[in-house]
Amino acid sequence: MDAELEQHVQELKEEVRRMLTTSLQNVSQKLNFVDDIQRLGVSYHFRNEIEQILQKIHANFDDLDDLYTAALRFQLLRQQGYNISCDIFNKFKDGDGKFKESLVDDVVGLLSLYEATQLRIHGEEILDEALTFTTTHLESATYRLSPLAKTVTHALNQQLRKALPRVEARYYLSVYQELRESPNESLLTFAKSDFNRLQRVHQKELSEITRWWEDLDVPNKLPFVRDRLVEVYFCWSLSVYFEPQYSFGRRTLCKVTAITSMIDDFYNAYGTYEELELLTEAIERWDFSAMDQLPEYMKVCYRALLDIYSEIHEKLAHEGKLYPMHHAREAFEQNKKEHFVSAVNCYMKKYDTTEEEAIIELQRQVNNTWKDVNEACLQPTAVPMPQLIRILNFARVMDVVYKCEDGYTNPEGVLKDFIVSTLVEPVAQ
Repeated sequence: MDAELEQHVQELKEEVRRMLTTSLQNVSQKLNFVDDIQRLGVSYHFRNEIEQILQKIHANFDDLDDLYTAALRFQLLRQQGYNISCDIFNKFKDGDGKFKESLVDDVVGLLSLYEATQLRIHGEEILDEALTFTTTHLESATYRLSPLAKTVTHALNQQLRKALPRVEARYYLSVYQELRESPNESLLTFAKSDFNRLQRVHQKELSEITRWWEDLDVPNKLPFVRDRLVEVYFCWSLSVYFEPQYSFGRRTLCKVTAITSMIDDFYNAYGTYEELELLTEAIERWDFSAMDQLPEYMKVCYRALLDIYSEIHEKLAHEGKLYPMHHAREAFEQNKKEHFVSAVNCYMKKYDTTEEEAIIELQRQVNNTWKDVNEACLQPTAVPMPQLIRILNFARVMDVVYKCEDGYTNPEGVLKDFIVSTLVEPVAQ
């Protein structure tokens, strides 16, 4: 990006900051603007300003009659960690304790409530009811909508809470002008420029990692393993932390995961029992001298693995942060000792159920686990929120990549489209 364009982008950024802090008149405007900033993928530039706005909205919690605004406020505050009560939605029920039929025609309000329910925790029956109510009526509404049909269908196919931030940002950039009666052109232009700027950062990183992969000569030396470097980078690096300051983390995590995937293929498809015993022992010893006992094809990944952790050690030692290294090695070693077959097959065998019954029960357990995740993100948190966000993003990857199929092993489906839209094609400006 040349100097003149960079200056223009910085001016747009400061204009957005000014609007955030001085130009918004009421709660509805503030909520909508914060929502747009988050969905467009640029909220990391304005964390302090957004926190101050939501803190004030939480402190001055007025009663709202508008379902859309009430649900959006609930969603944004919950996302920020504020444990506000779901009882605010009781006013949208009738005398029989059911959601009012008049809400059925308020598609914008239904969609807002639907997204708010995704932040629910255990014991919030009203939000469980709201999820059923909104899902039912939004599904039927898609057949009679025009401008909102695409948005509703997208929201039903991929819940916002479980979505990958960069994928959602790319999508919202394409529909923002259609959804807003008065789109903010400064915000949109800044968001487009920022997306493309980050995309170039990510492309450069992937190029560097690709050279490392080519130096290992994996396709020729290990033709039986999954050659999925781009998928690894997208799923387990970029989707976990996309912000520019985490470049070392992305590159390192990509390399570790690529090696893990390689070793996984040894255990699941290629290695003999005796060879795998030797590899397990070598990983437990964690020493270059252990490489002598390994078959030739295993030496490639074992050497690469130790090199990566040596690189991590050197980096953390320089920053005075060596304390995570022991845990990182322990986690890797534990991962190589445990190999599981399909959860569905295990459940069917243990409880003598059909495949359909097993899937329904496991989906219920997944939904309950998401309630645990949501509860863990409420203040006060046990660990700092930036760390929790990484765990949340890992969970999001699992939902997006494995919801319908093993998107990592079979990347030609929807995963390919996500990779192209976030890593290959820039946003038109």
